[in-house]
Amino acid sequence: MSAGTARERLEQALERIADPTGEGARACLTVYADAARAAADAADARARAGIALGPLDGAIVSIKDLFDVAGEVTRAGSKVLAAEGKPAAADAPAVQRLRAAGAVIVAKTNMSEFAFSGVGLNPHYGTPGNPADRARVPGGSTSGGAVAVADGLCEIAIGTDTGGSTRIPAALCGIVGFKPSKFRIPTEGAFPLSYTLDSVGPMARTVADCALADTILAAEPPHAPEPAPPAPLAGLRLGVAQGLPLKDMDDAVSARFAAALARLARAGARVSEETLDLFDALREANARGGFAPPEAYAIHRERLARQGGEVDPNVRARIERGREMTAADYVELVQARARLKTAMDARLADLDALVMPTTPIVAPKLSDVATPDSFSPRNMLLLRNTAIVNFFDLCAISLPLPRDGGLPVGLTLVARNGHDRRLFRIAAGIERLFAA
Repeated sequence: MSAGTARERLEQALERIADPTGEGARACLTVYADAARAAADAADARARAGIALGPLDGAIVSIKDLFDVAGEVTRAGSKVLAAEGKPAAADAPAVQRLRAAGAVIVAKTNMSEFAFSGVGLNPHYGTPGNPADRARVPGGSTSGGAVAVADGLCEIAIGTDTGGSTRIPAALCGIVGFKPSKFRIPTEGAFPLSYTLDSVGPMARTVADCALADTILAAEPPHAPEPAPPAPLAGLRLGVAQGLPLKDMDDAVSARFAAALARLARAGARVSEETLDLFDALREANARGGFAPPEAYAIHRERLARQGGEVDPNVRARIERGREMTAADYVELVQARARLKTAMDARLADLDALVMPTTPIVAPKLSDVATPDSFSPRNMLLLRNTAIVNFFDLCAISLPLPRDGGLPVGLTLVARNGHDRRLFRIAAGIERLFAA
């Protein structure tokens, strides 16, 4: 987090949000200027008194539009929900924990409607332009959060991740995005997409800020993820996932991913090629549609029957596919996932982390996803690698690779369920290497 008092940093963020030449109006759907100023002043008063509520005391934080805030209708990026919803009775547990830790919540950020897209388009509230190239998509579904961090509208953004919704926008916008082991952070009070796959995670400019936010969200003791010197990467066992995660890479991702692997090897990491037959088993298990469409259809079927024409057609098409899955198919999928989770955990036991590109392509141009026929294949490409992590119930972090003047590319590190803290330490060491 940057230097200065909480109030000074907040005012800088509010100024950027209000700048008509920037993306503030599209990235931030609700701005809590007065409440944030009061929270920042309280944090500064505690600091002057030598008191701190924790490592996020005074941090400028945004929350995704799907988190409940007491007294507000939870929109989840939807005009339908905005019109028909009832005000939330209480803050979501994640929001409660942020407030209790002294975080200054500055805004609710834009998102793909109902969180069901890796592209980040929103036809209702506008699509925030990618900070690297405003003519390109920000990634989704936590689109506004990633843009807010990259553009300095906040220091940390809290999003959700069902198939990559923190990691995809982080990768496309050039920041860090973390998907925790699902069990660690409550999802109550976050409008659901998939009860099975949803998780809550942070995005920030650094691994350290993500780690601190993660401990607050998980109600765990804060920890520093910094690796132990002098050679934190020496002997690190990094497995490069072969097959599916490396297919269809564009030239920019291919070149930067190869350069990153070479740099890790020169730093002493033991980089191995790992073929995982479980990826084929995943595709077979998901052949009838996977978890998100049927679970989203159960959530939205009455809404779609009433007002389907008012829903983003790309999102509506994905939800309506869930109508086709039978109860027997769903039960078989649940049972298959349970077996495959156990098998993947055993397969990763001899590795410190699995490595893959976060997305196989850089951010598409907005014009490249303007029609359903062009949107769908790029959406699936953006989601393909990240969704593996949610299916197998793992934890993962996306790190920005050195830009060299090009568009952002993300490197994903994947670890076993429950190994989140160790993953942060590994990520901190790799982040330090790439910054050298």
